[in-house]
Amino acid sequence: MSEHRAVVAILSSAIMALLAQSSLAADDAKTAEPAKVSGPDRIFQSSEVSSTGTVTIGGKPVSYQAVAGTLVIHGPGWDDVAWREQAAAPNPDKDKEGLPPEASMFYTAYFRQENARKGGSSPRPLMFIYNGGPGSATLWLHMGAFGPRRVVVREDGHTPPAPYPVINNAYSLLDVSDLVFIDAPGAGFSRIAGKDKEKAFWGVDADSHAFTRFIQQFLNKYNRWNSPKYLFGESYGTTRSAVLANELASTASIDLNGVILLSTILNFDLSVDSPSFNPGVDTAYVTALPTMAATAWYHKRLPGNRPADLEPFLREVEKFAVTDYAAALYQGARLDTASRQRIAERLYAYLGVPVDYVLKSDLRLSGGQFAQQLQLPGELTTGRIDTRFSGPSLDLLSKEAQYDPFISSVASAYVAAWNDYSRSTLKFPAADGFKIFADVFPKWDMAHQAPGMPMPFTGLTTNVMLDLATVMKQNPNLKVLNTGGYYDLATPYFEGVYEMEHLPLPDSLRANIEYKFFPSGHMVYLNEPALAGLHDTVADFVRRTSR
Repeated sequence: MSEHRAVVAILSSAIMALLAQSSLAADDAKTAEPAKVSGPDRIFQSSEVSSTGTVTIGGKPVSYQAVAGTLVIHGPGWDDVAWREQAAAPNPDKDKEGLPPEASMFYTAYFRQENARKGGSSPRPLMFIYNGGPGSATLWLHMGAFGPRRVVVREDGHTPPAPYPVINNAYSLLDVSDLVFIDAPGAGFSRIAGKDKEKAFWGVDADSHAFTRFIQQFLNKYNRWNSPKYLFGESYGTTRSAVLANELASTASIDLNGVILLSTILNFDLSVDSPSFNPGVDTAYVTALPTMAATAWYHKRLPGNRPADLEPFLREVEKFAVTDYAAALYQGARLDTASRQRIAERLYAYLGVPVDYVLKSDLRLSGGQFAQQLQLPGELTTGRIDTRFSGPSLDLLSKEAQYDPFISSVASAYVAAWNDYSRSTLKFPAADGFKIFADVFPKWDMAHQAPGMPMPFTGLTTNVMLDLATVMKQNPNLKVLNTGGYYDLATPYFEGVYEMEHLPLPDSLRANIEYKFFPSGHMVYLNEPALAGLHDTVADFVRRTSR
């Protein structure tokens, strides 16, 4: 699946058991009539439904207003005047697929009660939150990390079937910020329609354009232009955040206070999923090595004495990765036999994969190879999105893992919990089903027009590091928080470090980047202590940067 696997499609789902009986359940919601749009026919109409509730964070109750709704977004090149002239013609095209493309983007906004819908601007921080995919709905961060309710799943094995416990989320970020969870066009309850709708919304740049227009409309609708503003993206959501932060500044004059990256991937050359399809670029093997070592440490597959503590061990592996290992790989066929043997033995010491296999792999192990080989003696496959998970191997003779045990372990819980919560508590009147993922592949356009480029770059992979560097230069007050999990083989934590350390920035701006990593996987929040640490880290970041 080459780079598309690296674009991390995070499957997870859940049933919100017994929420109706819970004392934490939100108050009865009041459904608003969909807003009527003046003018000629449109494909979609905006809508909203409001409710209230309370969440206890740090032992203190936080009352909030929840708004679940949709905003109508148009694709690039939208001309409102031309559209009105066409629609006002004697025989306007009534075929929706012949109309200009539109997206109905679904969101759930949580406003602290004292700030809710008062009509005036609010100095309270406002955070826009989304998952990645691309094409993923944002139920994972909503029901697993920062919404007022979260579903409880097992963090190291298969979560049993329904009923799934859904509880007060003591780690919601509502204590420091109002929150807006957004479903990407075509995913979740968001929909797209019209002529060339996929081209208009499914691509690196088209996606950023849609989110830019969404944020502009949201700030207009709720009068939040003067609020401190933040982006929080996970996985491909970090890719989106880099492009979006730059587009917000350059096309809409919206300066952000901060960008929070979780499970970062900005340069798809660094994907360890299928680096063999990108020969001559060895950096993916280098940046994935510490995560592989952390995984071998966790599963007790290291030969000899196992280090007592993970983090000092990882500092040792990181140093080896960027020095001896990188130098050996960059020599290619020039590497002599003795050096090749020496490096293979070091890799065995750090990864627990046999020396002869490492040599046959030319010192280069993809993520899929490692997941297949690490626990092969026990006939187990290791997880990709969270390498703490294991499952029975489907094919012991396969070169790479045939599935991700993590995905099948937690997906049902998240999906069931969100479907119940959105209907029972938020009272969102969804006429059709919730789409966990939009069917974006193979239609997704990975071409990207980086800042200063006269046209989109259509090479094998996408790199948005320049976007983040550009907006940080143009807005020198912008702060970036880079976070992740040590057991993430989808977007290895050291990959994010490498990207941050290679942003083309002056030294004066490097202090604007902060780092925090946790003993968890791609979805850091599955580990409750890590979720608590993530909340505290982000809350502190917001407090310091919103003054």
